[in-house]
Formats: sequence, structure tokens, C-alpha cells
Amino acid sequence: MNISFRGIWVPLATPMDHGEIDLARLQTLADRLIAEGAHGLVVCGTTGEAPQLDLAEQSTVLSAVLETAHRRCPVLMGVGGSDTHAAAAKVREFDDTELAGYLVATPAYVRPSQEGLLRHFETIADATDRPIVLYNVPARTGVNLELATARTLAQHPQFAAIKEAGGSLQRMEELVRHTPLAMLCGDDALLFAALCAGGHGAISAAAHIRVDLFVQVYDLVHAGHLAEAMTLFDHLLPVIHLLFSEPNPAPLKAALAMQGLLRDELRLPMTPASSPCRTRLAAALAALDAIPAYHRHEEVTA
Repeated sequence: MNISFRGIWVPLATPMDHGEIDLARLQTLADRLIAEGAHGLVVCGTTGEAPQLDLAEQSTVLSAVLETAHRRCPVLMGVGGSDTHAAAAKVREFDDTELAGYLVATPAYVRPSQEGLLRHFETIADATDRPIVLYNVPARTGVNLELATARTLAQHPQFAAIKEAGGSLQRMEELVRHTPLAMLCGDDALLFAALCAGGHGAISAAAHIRVDLFVQVYDLVHAGHLAEAMTLFDHLLPVIHLLFSEPNPAPLKAALAMQGLLRDELRLPMTPASSPCRTRLAAALAALDAIPAYHRHEEVTA
């Protein structure tokens, strides 16, 4: 599969049923997202509650999604943790022939130096021939992957893209201008601005809700129809803000439960969204339901 790290990728939520992974609903969710135009899927990211899944469960989730996505949509596997050699071993464990690559986050909590980050990513890359998407999310990990470090890693073509979730549009613009990495927006509320600044797409948890509309924003920007794209994105913003008004993925799972796609269930220490949040989500989802579905065969042209 020739992988293009562009467009709207969705980090899959992991459906639960009385404490166990609901593989049937997981595959239904993945199938729906692919059918509605997602450019790619990510398994076992933060949105997928990967820290609460053991290694065997992560393997089961990956296999189920690869089975559903077979030759229709590329799939990335999330890799986290603060132990470099354990992360490299995980990559070797999951190096499935149909996997598009790995989304590898900076190590959390330990706050390594930039040299430590460089060696961390290089060690993981040595464990696989597949592409790696760097993931910079300093609010969660406590460390920032500096531009110079990203540029050094980008000298090796195996580092193909970066999910940038530092909350800074300027940082995204610098990555676009100064590295060959495909820049994927990881801050959903900045998606429109990031695309206008030359970003290549997004890894967007909020896109679960109406992935077709996120794809439409992407297509409109790339066709140069910025006013239309901005108007559509303005309709998406209320839902985006609500989905991150409480710890992710609690509001997302509440919204997906309202859509009949899974149970509103998380594993501790994550807890379900509050009642006020659910009430506001229901109203915001109803507003989105009024927007016609978008199909990529109707893709706009400049």
C-alpha cells in the first residue's frame, strides 16, 4: 500500500461492553468511518484508551481494525510509553504486513533532553522498516519536540510525518516551512487555520462525529474555496469545543453512544462525561445532523 500521510485520519475510540473490548462495535465504527471518507485510521492512540489496554488487547484491537480496513484504508498503530526499549519491542510485536506505520509519541513524564528524544525515536525506527509519524503533545507528555530535533529526524525518510498538538499555529507553520515532514494537525480547533497554512491534514478525534464534513473542509481548502471551508468549519467548532470540554475521550464516547455506535463506557481512571456536557452535546449533534452528507466523488475543484 502506497501511503500518503495527508487528509483526515481518525484515532479510533475503543468500544467497551461491561469492561471488555467490544470488537463487533469497533469494526462497525471503523467500517463507517472508512465508508464516509476517512483517509486513514489510528489504532491505540490516547483516544483509544491505549494506556488502559494491555498488550494482548492492543494486538486484538489492531487485528480487528486491519481486518475491516483491508486494502481500503491505511492504519497506523499508536506507540507510547517512557521505556524506549519496551516501545521498540512493541513495534516488533505489531509489525503486521498491512500496517501503514506507527504514530510514536514523545515519552511521557520523564522529560528527556532533545538528545534523548532523538535517540528514542531512532531506536524505535531501527525496529521496523515502516514509516513513523512523530507525535508532539507537550501538554500530555511534559516535553516538547523542538523544531531542530524534528528537522534532524526528518533527514531520515522513515520519519514521514508529524502530528503536532502543541496548540501553536506558528509552530505548525514552521514545521511546514522548515521540514519535509507531512504536518498533521493534532489540535482539532486549529484544523482550518492549519490547512490554510499549508498543513497536510489532521489526526482528529472530533472527526468521528461527522468525518464526511471534516473531509469536506479538507477538500474545500485544497480546492481554494476558503470562504466555504471556513463557513463549514464554523458549524463544526461548537462540537469540537464540547468534545474537549472534559477529558478525552469521555465526551466523544458520549456522543458516539448518542449516535448508537457504542456504549458510553470507559476504563478507569477515565470516567464518563458529565450530564451537562451530554445535554450540550445532544443539541450540537442535532445541529450537525441538518448538514447534508458529503461524498468524495462530489469533490470540489479549483
